[in-house]
Amino acid sequence: MRILIADDHQMFRQGLRLLLDSQPDVEVIAETGDGRSAVRLAGEHSPDLVVMDVSMPDLNGIDATRQIIANAPPGKAPKVIALSAHADEHYAQQMLAAGALGYVLKHSAFPEMMEALSAVMAGKIYLSPSLPAGAKAQQGVQDATSGAGKLSPREREILQLLAEGKAMKEIAAVLNVSIKTVETHRRTMMSKLGLYSVAELTKFAIREGVTSLEMPTH
Repeated sequence: MRILIADDHQMFRQGLRLLLDSQPDVEVIAETGDGRSAVRLAGEHSPDLVVMDVSMPDLNGIDATRQIIANAPPGKAPKVIALSAHADEHYAQQMLAAGALGYVLKHSAFPEMMEALSAVMAGKIYLSPSLPAGAKAQQGVQDATSGAGKLSPREREILQLLAEGKAMKEIAAVLNVSIKTVETHRRTMMSKLGLYSVAELTKFAIREGVTSLEMPTH
C-alpha cells in the first residue's frame, strides 16, 4: 500500500509516517504540509491512498481531495482518508462529498487508523466512532444550493486565500491568473452568497470549513 500523507503539523506528520512505515506491506512514498503540494505529489506519485488533513493553509483538505480525485485517470483515483482534529459532522460530510472514504480523528489510537486503511482499501466507508450520529447517517450528502456548495472549485480556492489574508496580487500569483480574474471571482462570490466585504467572506469561510479556525481572520 503506497501512501501519501498531507498534514501541516510536521511533528504529527512525521510520527504518523514512522508508524505507517513500520507496518508490513505499507510504504509512505511522500509527505507534505499543504493541500496544493498534496495535489501535485498525488499526480507525480500515483499513491494508492492519501491520508489528508482537513484543515491546511493555502488549499484545504476538502478541495485538495476533490482536485486529486478529479485529476486522476478514470478508475485510478487514490483512496482518501480524512484526518482531523474536528469531531464535527459538517467537516466529515464535506470530506465525504469531496470523495474521501474515511474520516479519522487525530486523537484516535493508531490501531483505528489501520482499521480505517483496511476498510477504505476494500472500498468501504470508515467513519470514526467518535463522530456524531448525523455524520454517519448522511455519509457525505451535501446541499449544493447552500453554503460553500454554491461556489465553484476556483471560487473556493480564492475564498480560502482571501480569508487567510492574501492580497489580490498574491492570489493571482499563486493561481497563475490575472488580478482582474481574481477580482471578478471575488465579486461573483459576494453576489452568490449575499456578502459585501472580505471580512464577511472570511467569517463565512471559517464557518463552512473552507479555512481552519486557527487561520488569521484579518
